Amino acid sequence: MQASPEGHISITGVSKYFGRHKALDNVTLEIPPGSVTVILGPSGSGKSTLLRTINHLERVDEGFIQIDGDYIGYRRQGDRLYELKENEILRQRVNVGYVFQNFNLFPHLTVLENLIEAPIAHKKLSRKEALERAYSLLDVVGLRDKADAWSRHLSGGQQQRIAIARALALRPRVMLFDEPTSALDPELVGEVLDVIKKLARSGTTLVVVTHEIGFAREVADQVVFMVDGKIVEQGNSDDVLNRPSHPRTRQFLSKVL
Repeated sequence: MQASPEGHISITGVSKYFGRHKALDNVTLEIPPGSVTVILGPSGSGKSTLLRTINHLERVDEGFIQIDGDYIGYRRQGDRLYELKENEILRQRVNVGYVFQNFNLFPHLTVLENLIEAPIAHKKLSRKEALERAYSLLDVVGLRDKADAWSRHLSGGQQQRIAIARALALRPRVMLFDEPTSALDPELVGEVLDVIKKLARSGTTLVVVTHEIGFAREVADQVVFMVDGKIVEQGNSDDVLNRPSHPRTRQFLSKVL
């Protein structure tokens, strides 16, 4: 797979509190450009919180995150970091595609309108270019025939495939997936994972929070296992999934495999 020159994520000493609860505890992680990182762990381990900090949906309390050297949510002046204004944060988010558990499509728009709205609003593409891009993305996710359908009339699996296409419409450097199959009926999981597998070969940096161990084994370059807001184990998928060294990883995998 040809790695893209963009999309290097660097997470350094990140902590996050919710009241007294430390949801992230001094997390440091390097995610190479063009790689696929899968984050595993029990519920409440901080997986989704970590993902949300990467595009500043959650503000960090300690540490910092960079994508291709740019601080996310902050600008550096001397030795201090200052939070960016909302419009600057939104501009940064254009580079980070985010796919939620529950699709979050606009129900009052057709599939095609869902795909062209952001590129036009961000002045990334003309309407003609946005339409061309939308149709090519519908081909990627196998739903060109649904271009004129209302999103609410689609199955959950189809809606999630459209949500992935919508996140790709802005040509992000990084794609974040927060348990993209957890809200789906079991028979629809495969069609969504197939689309993500296709992306995994495209050179976009992917970070996927999931419980799908088979998917992690098949596509992950790096598997990260979290417990109580800490990374307790990380490495290539073969090592972490087949020869885990941390007892919590072994315990977790014995229950899900």
